[in-house]
Amino acid sequence: MRTNIVLDDVLIEEAMRLTQTHTKKEVVNHALTELVVRYRQRALRDLVGRDLIDPDYDVGAVRAAMSRDPG
Repeated sequence: MRTNIVLDDVLIEEAMRLTQTHTKKEVVNHALTELVVRYRQRALRDLVGRDLIDPDYDVGAVRAAMSRDPG
Protein backbone atom coordinates (compact mmCIF):
# COMPACT_ATOMS: atom_id res chain seq x y z
CA MET A 1 0.00 0.00 0.00
CA ARG A 2 1.45 3.33 -0.98
CA THR A 3 1.07 6.05 1.65
CA ASN A 4 2.53 9.52 1.88
CA ILE A 5 3.35 10.70 5.41
CA VAL A 6 5.56 13.34 6.96
CA LEU A 7 8.24 11.77 9.19
CA ASP A 8 10.61 13.29 11.71
CA ASP A 9 13.93 13.18 9.84
CA VAL A 10 16.06 13.11 12.99
CA LEU A 11 14.01 10.25 14.43
CA ILE A 12 14.15 8.33 11.14
CA GLU A 13 17.93 8.76 10.89
CA GLU A 14 18.44 7.53 14.45
CA ALA A 15 16.10 4.58 13.89
CA MET A 16 17.94 3.67 10.69
CA ARG A 17 21.26 3.81 12.54
CA LEU A 18 20.01 1.69 15.44
CA THR A 19 18.33 -0.92 13.25
CA GLN A 20 21.00 -0.85 10.55
CA THR A 21 18.38 -0.31 7.86
CA HIS A 22 19.20 1.61 4.71
CA THR A 23 15.92 3.12 3.60
CA LYS A 24 12.97 4.88 5.19
CA LYS A 25 10.72 2.11 3.91
CA GLU A 26 12.85 -0.54 5.65
CA VAL A 27 12.90 1.30 8.96
CA VAL A 28 9.15 1.97 8.92
CA ASN A 29 8.42 -1.69 8.11
CA HIS A 30 10.82 -2.75 10.85
CA ALA A 31 9.14 -0.44 13.34
CA LEU A 32 5.66 -1.66 12.43
CA THR A 33 6.76 -5.29 12.74
CA GLU A 34 8.26 -4.60 16.17
CA LEU A 35 5.05 -2.86 17.24
CA VAL A 36 2.87 -5.78 16.16
CA VAL A 37 5.16 -8.33 17.85
CA ARG A 38 5.15 -6.33 21.08
CA TYR A 39 1.37 -6.08 21.17
CA ARG A 40 0.96 -9.79 20.41
CA GLN A 41 3.39 -10.62 23.24
CA ARG A 42 1.44 -8.36 25.59
CA ALA A 43 -1.81 -10.11 24.62
CA LEU A 44 -0.22 -13.48 25.38
CA ARG A 45 1.12 -12.26 28.73
CA ASP A 46 -2.38 -11.09 29.62
CA LEU A 47 -3.57 -14.69 29.26
CA VAL A 48 -1.12 -15.98 31.87
CA GLY A 49 -2.85 -17.10 35.02
CA ARG A 50 -6.30 -17.39 33.48
CA ASP A 51 -6.41 -21.20 33.65
CA LEU A 52 -6.98 -21.45 29.89
CA ILE A 53 -4.43 -24.22 29.38
CA ASP A 54 -4.21 -27.42 31.39
CA PRO A 55 -1.07 -27.14 33.57
CA ASP A 56 -0.22 -30.75 32.67
CA TYR A 57 -0.29 -30.01 28.92
CA ASP A 58 2.99 -31.10 27.35
CA VAL A 59 3.55 -29.27 24.08
CA GLY A 60 6.72 -31.29 23.44
CA ALA A 61 4.78 -34.56 23.57
CA VAL A 62 2.11 -33.18 21.24
CA ARG A 63 4.71 -32.02 18.73
CA ALA A 64 6.52 -35.35 18.90
CA ALA A 65 3.25 -37.18 18.25
CA MET A 66 2.48 -34.89 15.31
CA SER A 67 5.88 -35.53 13.74
CA ARG A 68 5.36 -39.29 14.03
CA ASP A 69 1.83 -39.16 12.56
CA PRO A 70 2.10 -39.80 8.77
CA GLY A 71 -0.93 -37.89 8.13
